[in-house]
Amino acid sequence: MGELTTRRHVLLVDIADEPAAIAAYEAWHAAGAVPAAIVSSIRAAGVTAMDIYRSGDRLVMVMDTDAGFDAAAKAAADAADPAVRAWERQMDTVQRPLPWAEPGVKWTTARRIFSLAEQGGGEGATSATGTPAPG
Repeated sequence: MGELTTRRHVLLVDIADEPAAIAAYEAWHAAGAVPAAIVSSIRAAGVTAMDIYRSGDRLVMVMDTDAGFDAAAKAAADAADPAVRAWERQMDTVQRPLPWAEPGVKWTTARRIFSLAEQGGGEGATSATGTPAPG
């Protein structure tokens, strides 16, 4: 089998627990509302899929990237891009780092602790590589 060509990243950040802040954030992220320059910068970095979910004042980003994705290169490109810097300043008005986040880190990486694909058993179960799981 070949090596995996995509990687999933799950990141978390809080949002100001105020109805106006939540409404603004959701409006900024509505279909077609994110500036084209931002969408282009995300795709150019090797992000193949991205979804953001909200529960209360917690945001969860699920991001799939291709094999060439480099978080440090993406951060450097973002720092040099005036459109991305402006977008991040706008997001900073409502996003709040998690209490345990490292200084200067806004989106905190979540560590996967369970995968159904790795549990085995059950008819039709497959492993993480897509092969039938031992059962």
